[in-house]
Amino acid sequence: MAGSGKVITFRELDEESNRLAQLLRAEGLRPGDHVAFMLENHPSFLAIAWAAQRSGLYYTAISSRLQADELAYIIDNCGARVFLTSARLAEVATAVGDRTPGVELRLMLDGVAPGFDSYEERIAGQPAGPIEDECEGVDMLYSSGTTGRPKGVKPTLSLAPAGSPNKLTQLVSFLFQPDEQSVYLSPAPLYHAAPLRYCLTFHRFGSTVVVMERFDPEEALRLIERYGVTHSQWVPTMFIRMLKLPEATRTAYDLSSLRYAVHAAAPCPVEVKRQMIDWWGPVLHEYYAGTEGNCFVYADSKAWLEHPGTVGRPLLGEIHVCDEKGDELPVGRTGTLYFAGGPEFEYHDDPAKTASSRDPHGRGWTTLGDVGYVDEEGFLYLTDRLSYMIISGGVNVYPQEAENLLAVHPKVADVAVIGVPDPEMGEAVKAVVQPMDLTEAGPELERELIEHCRANLAHYKCPRTVDFRAELPRHPTGKLYKRLLKDEYWK
Repeated sequence: MAGSGKVITFRELDEESNRLAQLLRAEGLRPGDHVAFMLENHPSFLAIAWAAQRSGLYYTAISSRLQADELAYIIDNCGARVFLTSARLAEVATAVGDRTPGVELRLMLDGVAPGFDSYEERIAGQPAGPIEDECEGVDMLYSSGTTGRPKGVKPTLSLAPAGSPNKLTQLVSFLFQPDEQSVYLSPAPLYHAAPLRYCLTFHRFGSTVVVMERFDPEEALRLIERYGVTHSQWVPTMFIRMLKLPEATRTAYDLSSLRYAVHAAAPCPVEVKRQMIDWWGPVLHEYYAGTEGNCFVYADSKAWLEHPGTVGRPLLGEIHVCDEKGDELPVGRTGTLYFAGGPEFEYHDDPAKTASSRDPHGRGWTTLGDVGYVDEEGFLYLTDRLSYMIISGGVNVYPQEAENLLAVHPKVADVAVIGVPDPEMGEAVKAVVQPMDLTEAGPELERELIEHCRANLAHYKCPRTVDFRAELPRHPTGKLYKRLLKDEYWK
């Protein structure tokens, strides 16, 4: 644990996860049953995930930032029979008891609260060896809810013998070659798909995992030097925050151990990525995928430098770019991205959402709702999410272009570009900006940012107005809650 310095050995990880697995079996849970846990980046987080993973269970890691209504919905919707949390989150965790009647056992770490048993006491009396019927479970994670109620992504449960490699294990082995000497830095919340899955995957190779309790740009650099980090995973907002550190701070740390800096989760502005490669060297590796697991598109630094802006070519799933009717578009044309040949998934207890993710012609293709195009060499370029598209005067505007420009402006700390109601155009393009210095917010900075966009983009793609605020509603993984921003303007 990066902040506290607490170390969990592989023996301790193995024994704690075994004890919890033994308790879950003793409580009657069998392969295919469901557990849920809501924790901060806690020293026992990964042991709890491993207990479910090696017991053939579905497990749902829940955001520690949710309010009681959102938490109750997920626990009830996923069908959890066991719910685990920590004393730090007791206030919201205890508020959902009456609304989660399916939960048979509630465990709390670091203390107890009404309705909860002590996690430490309940596992203490359990055997430290593995259960007799060990088999592979799988996570069932919920989308971040950026466009409505969170969706539970339910993959197929393999129930393969415990330790059997899954597709991610094979991909990570092939692309990033981890081993017992590798050190993996995880700077994001563990309840999110990529940090959770990659930490468990690096454990499978015997690698050391360093978990940041929360992201801080300079602390991340210090940890790379301190632990000789070889592998890491980031989101573009983290790159932007590190690049905006003073030059003396950025150059004060030895980053030479870093061989693979993996990034995903959101489009990375071209200029940001170019600056990162100039700084860290050709160690950046980008992928495009989703919690749904229906595709994996990948580019190393060499491929990206030859095709700036690409997220790569597919290693899993075959890309099809389609128009609004589901008909395929030619190379270079922008449309909704569908993938064929990837793993099956469904949205739990939501056949309508599952159906909306399938192509309209019944070919078995699936979409995450993203928009993009493919070049003649098969490289994919993301444009934006379909749900974020602005229709202004009948013209489609994808806000990602203006966002990418503004994100690297020296006076901008964070930005979102959205469509707001306009009596003449239907929607108008607006930028909502968190300035580096809040005292500079005002008409002069607004004019400067609009002119910066107009000097680099077609005018119809540029914000007509800019609003300023102290902070934007962002998920800790870097994902922007645009829905919350848009709702403010459309109400």
